Amino acid sequence: MTVHVLSERQIALEAAQVLIQHMSPSKAARFWASWQVGEGDYLAIREQLFQKETVSSLYKQIEEFQKTQKK
Repeated sequence: MTVHVLSERQIALEAAQVLIQHMSPSKAARFWASWQVGEGDYLAIREQLFQKETVSSLYKQIEEFQKTQKK
């Protein structure tokens, strides 16, 4: 299996597109503004969010999410 690693910029662009598709422009703008503040400890939050996850479990979740988006 080949893994293609996206750049940080590519990931940010994709995230921006998702936000714009699913949120109003004002909500997306507020989110970006709050995200740029740099509050909180991302590493601690990441540990809490993904403590029970594996690469395989995340992959399955992504596949399920993508199936729901194609409808």
